[in-house]
Amino acid sequence: MMGLGKSKVAATSSEGSQAALDYTTSEAGNPFVEGWYADPGSATYDGVFWVYAVPSRAAEERTYIDAFSSSDLIHWDKHPSVLTITDVSWAKKAIRSPVPVSRNGKYYIYFSPDGINGDYTGNLNSIGVAVADKPDGPYVDAIGKPLIIKHHVDAQPMGPHVLIDDADGQAYIYYAQNSHLNVALLNEDMISIGRFGDGTTSKQITPNNAPGGSRIFQRNGIYYFVCLAGQPNEPDCSVSYAAADTPLGPFSPVAKMLQPDDAVAKSIGRSTVVNVPNTDIWYILYERQPLSPTNEYHRILAYDRVYFNEDNSIQPVRMLVKDNFADGKMLDWTTYGGAWSVEGERLTVQNTGGGMAMLDTNFSDLVFDATIATTSGNGHPGLLFRVTELSAETHKYKGYKAALSPQGVITLGKADLGTFTDLAQTRMGMEMEENHVRVRAIGSEISVFVNDMDTPKIVYTDGSFTTGANGVRVFNSAAKFGFVSVSKP
Repeated sequence: MMGLGKSKVAATSSEGSQAALDYTTSEAGNPFVEGWYADPGSATYDGVFWVYAVPSRAAEERTYIDAFSSSDLIHWDKHPSVLTITDVSWAKKAIRSPVPVSRNGKYYIYFSPDGINGDYTGNLNSIGVAVADKPDGPYVDAIGKPLIIKHHVDAQPMGPHVLIDDADGQAYIYYAQNSHLNVALLNEDMISIGRFGDGTTSKQITPNNAPGGSRIFQRNGIYYFVCLAGQPNEPDCSVSYAAADTPLGPFSPVAKMLQPDDAVAKSIGRSTVVNVPNTDIWYILYERQPLSPTNEYHRILAYDRVYFNEDNSIQPVRMLVKDNFADGKMLDWTTYGGAWSVEGERLTVQNTGGGMAMLDTNFSDLVFDATIATTSGNGHPGLLFRVTELSAETHKYKGYKAALSPQGVITLGKADLGTFTDLAQTRMGMEMEENHVRVRAIGSEISVFVNDMDTPKIVYTDGSFTTGANGVRVFNSAAKFGFVSVSKP
């Protein structure tokens, strides 16, 4: 029986010390931490969110786990190399799939290495466990050997996940590979495997050809099994889920919950689900590949909001593009000309004859919002959309620009590799230093709003450009941009 039914809890709780962490996505931008990472695992310790991940590199270089901590899901502190391959004598190379959990005042990381040293003939895969006195380590090998090494009912011991059941406190370790999902009991010490009532140490609970990347979480008395649908190196790799009424299943496949978006990112990888304590606020935290990766290992960490229906099924997750610069960083921006930085939660550029900051997006129909403030000069900073053929050498491009001058002149124009054409122009009174500008482009109809989001200042029809990247631009001015958001209508 699939474990979905009428909700037993309110959709959202306003109680709890962290109820304010009610975001639609990473509001300060994805990636939310700097660097290329894969295989994220997460935990919440004493109200602090922890993410553990491995560098997204070739196996020979994937030799350590970095941790990141945050109390607000915006500002993240890095804790480098909390566990390294040198701390695990029996692991041959590459640490993968870190999974954190805490019990009895200790902190544990379960992981999978690539290959095993020592007298483990015929065994290439395994699951290990490391322990520390603090969430940021240092972690040390807890038992000096693999925790799980043998293949049980055809499942390779890889890609672990651990659940401590809210119902009775029993700890379970799950692992999935070769289309088989297995579960074993963890003893109270968290470093040894227990036995089920029939004397076995592992059971198969496969929800129809389960691939790797498994994660289990509880909500409202239901156990959700989250796994990859496809391989991480495939552009269409996504995340699916199944549900059950007990931690041992049977798990019934339900649907895909997160898929690549050709406007935002491709190739979803391993994920983990994060709950804000004392609330019904949930996020999926995952690795993904940008639309324009520089090589096969270019993977970043992102998170988006998870919403549940009244029957406890999961709504399809939307990849959103936002950046309010509250973290003081501009991690997903590429600049072309000008001196750019983040100051006072605004993307800031010094006075320049021409400069752009671009997001790696590819929207056709869109709603593009940002605040704009000219801080010096008489130019016209603005929003770029449907941009293609951008040249880093010449700063030329094809696409549209909606600009606002400090004198209140609103201009919609288009650029064609150095030739700029004004399409429409109007004037407004400038009562505020910082103005909210919105572009809505659906098909060939383009509307530009300033401050009043009900009545457009410009409506124009032009079909020259149909899809492309988003960004901001300045010309003969210095400016500040904030609260950037790009979405489908």
